[in-house]
Amino acid sequence: MKFKYITLLFAITVLLASCTKDFEKINTNPNAPETTSTEFLMSDVLVSTAYAYQENAVDRRPASAARYLTLVRNTGYDLLDWGPVDWDDIYARLAVNKTFLETAQKRSENQYIAISKIMKAFNFGYLTDLYGDIPYSQALKSKEANLIYPEYDQQQTIYPDLLRELKEANNLLKSNVQEINAKGDVMFKGNALAWRKFANSLRLRMLLRISKNYAPAFTEMQEIVNDKTAFPIFESSADNAEIAYLGNMATYSWPGGPLAMIDFDYLKTKVSKELVDRLMERNDPRLAVWVEPVKSTVGSTVDFNKYVGVPNAIDAPSAYNGGEDHVSVFSSSFFRKNGGSANPLLKASLVTYTEQCFILAEALQKGKITLNGETAESMYYKAIKESMSSYGVTAAQSYYNQPLVKYDGTLVQLVTQKWMAMLFKGSEGWFDQRRTGYPAFVTGPLAAGRGIPKRYIYPDSESAKNKTNYQKAVSAFGTDNQYTLMWYLK
Repeated sequence: MKFKYITLLFAITVLLASCTKDFEKINTNPNAPETTSTEFLMSDVLVSTAYAYQENAVDRRPASAARYLTLVRNTGYDLLDWGPVDWDDIYARLAVNKTFLETAQKRSENQYIAISKIMKAFNFGYLTDLYGDIPYSQALKSKEANLIYPEYDQQQTIYPDLLRELKEANNLLKSNVQEINAKGDVMFKGNALAWRKFANSLRLRMLLRISKNYAPAFTEMQEIVNDKTAFPIFESSADNAEIAYLGNMATYSWPGGPLAMIDFDYLKTKVSKELVDRLMERNDPRLAVWVEPVKSTVGSTVDFNKYVGVPNAIDAPSAYNGGEDHVSVFSSSFFRKNGGSANPLLKASLVTYTEQCFILAEALQKGKITLNGETAESMYYKAIKESMSSYGVTAAQSYYNQPLVKYDGTLVQLVTQKWMAMLFKGSEGWFDQRRTGYPAFVTGPLAAGRGIPKRYIYPDSESAKNKTNYQKAVSAFGTDNQYTLMWYLK
């Protein structure tokens, strides 16, 4: 009896020990892992960033501010009467990117640390471009520091830090030998050099943007273009930072295509007169790619041309020029296809070689940098030709000989060409227009306020829930309206 008791006790002890040893394994849900691979996080950050940025370019305020399109119904954006704008989606992407960074740091994966730095700079850069001063150094710390209501950082401190992040990312990738997973890297397929080019080309964009009030801007631009081994930049459109649309479901489809990634109705959205007129004045071959001719000129009341844009912020825009049949829409053959018929030229672009050429042309034209073998004029023409090529067209020499196109060394000419090339390329058309004043738009008789807005108004949630920090920020930044100038615009 005693022997049986000891044997039973031993069996129970072994069983308990066994259960204890395997407790964590037994109680771990295989379908809900506590850690996520860096490759998966990278893919998530890249896709969500690129598609959201492209959505802004087509169906949000930046497209209306850049006067690329005219809304004939639900015209709030077109009338420039915007109100507060939520920023949770951008901070959500930044939160995922922060997890991406922390996971890479734990695993000593320098290649992914570098990529997360680049995406941090892109997303925070876009956020401060939209609003001005924003929560930055204290943002995304609710979990680790229980910091639910972060203070705002001033833009003049945010931008230099983002530029530092990009420079560090370039240097990390330069010295790193760890492989980037090609399947997880939906933008560059594991090409570390391509990531370095993106980081440095993004730096060029950001440096020009803040050059008015950031003293080292052109010195740092010169450093980049002086040494393409240390600081490689885009060399052709093959280097573009962009992601294709798969077109197999709504999330992965160009805005407004049959699968409708977003609610973009081409019948409600006409081509702006601002865009059509400038393209027609230059006999621009991109016009026929982007815009459909009117169905009929018979019955037109104002404009009898083949292509007709609708003025912004007018009364009864749906009836302009005699109505629907007498105004142009964006091309159905180019913009409105998904799936197997999706146009391969339509991608979610973050930074392009075309834009870089215009950036360098402007810096050269200002006499602030030099570039071996290039002038402002040569870069200007290269930018236009690259834009044409990216849309599958080639302009005859007669195009470049026109008075409005032939290089004249003026900022208005250069930026107007850049504005046309940046159609549906992020918010760049708006950002350049507010920075330079070009093109000079007719904002429309019913437009609210004082011309083209300069920024987004902070979300209602900030004044309601983060009131102390919001008020502190506004006291330093200025009135929270859409015409207050942020640091780099003053």
